[in-house]
Amino acid sequence: MSPRPTWRKSTRSTNDQSCVEVLGTLTALRDSKNTTGPTLTTHIPTLITAIKSGHVTN
Repeated sequence: MSPRPTWRKSTRSTNDQSCVEVLGTLTALRDSKNTTGPTLTTHIPTLITAIKSGHVTN
């Protein structure tokens, strides 16, 4: 049986309402206040590149 991936809180998260957790495999994000809620499944490094280059907007 393979080990279960672990979630870690982003170092950029704050103690107020801005809390994000990243799956250890860098394939998902979730709200750390709602750990049973929805997740955003993506290749996180690719998402960050797209945001920084302006390909993802509000």
